[in-house]
Amino acid sequence: MAGRLSAISSIAPELIASAELVVETPGEGLTEITREAAHFVRECRAGDGVLLAFLRHTSASLTIQENADPDVQADLVTALRRIAPEDGPWIHTVEGPDDMPAHIKGMLTGVSLHIPVRGGALALGTWQGLYLVEHRRRPHRRAVVLQFVGSRA
Repeated sequence: MAGRLSAISSIAPELIASAELVVETPGEGLTEITREAAHFVRECRAGDGVLLAFLRHTSASLTIQENADPDVQADLVTALRRIAPEDGPWIHTVEGPDDMPAHIKGMLTGVSLHIPVRGGALALGTWQGLYLVEHRRRPHRRAVVLQFVGSRA
């Protein structure tokens, strides 16, 4: 056997709670939203379940990444610029040279996450944080739908 499975816990959802988190981004880069997501889970009086996060935009994304060394964030932005450069042969340029690359980056990195919740806390790893990744150069107001499904504390 390659791994060891923990005991399976089974609960019927007792609670479904939703809220919208509005994030003002400073422009291209990562904005950590872990604290806000954890606050939402606490406010729900969540027990065990899952936090779903969905970004309502196509030129930004959500990710779980290291939250200890800011160099990781800088390198991730650099890597995404290399994957989808502004000077590519893009047809869609109506909203500026950073728009089509932002759509590509959003498609590659995704707009939704699901995070296990155990005992009312996000079950993230030691160095993990939740981030909204802004792929456009100028600041934007972004909306993230947060939803908890699970048991009450």
